[in-house]
Amino acid sequence: HVQLVESGGGSVETGGSLRLSCAASGGTYRTYCMAWFRQAPGEEREGVATINNFGNTNYPDTVKGRFTGSRDNAKNTLYLQLNSLKIEDTAMYYCAKELDGGNWVDFDYWGQGTQVTVS
Repeated sequence: HVQLVESGGGSVETGGSLRLSCAASGGTYRTYCMAWFRQAPGEEREGVATINNFGNTNYPDTVKGRFTGSRDNAKNTLYLQLNSLKIEDTAMYYCAKELDGGNWVDFDYWGQGTQVTVS
């Protein structure tokens, strides 16, 4: 019932910025806990931001201070601002819906991903 569509990826130079968007449809988005993940070829999928239904966020040390997640419930859209990009940030970025909300253990809907390439 829930569809997530990412956009905003692209190719940027080291130190540049991108703003990713995740448009949600088909559900009660304002009640959902959401997250951003990324995966580079040959690497494990890595969570890079969580955004709960109140807009509170958490980040791993690898991106803390550089990435900012947010949400606009009126537009059913999740955002991820990527700043000070590094080569190692190159990956496919996905948004996902947390299943039950708050515990961050299971995700039942995923977007198709948007590619970020830093060179």
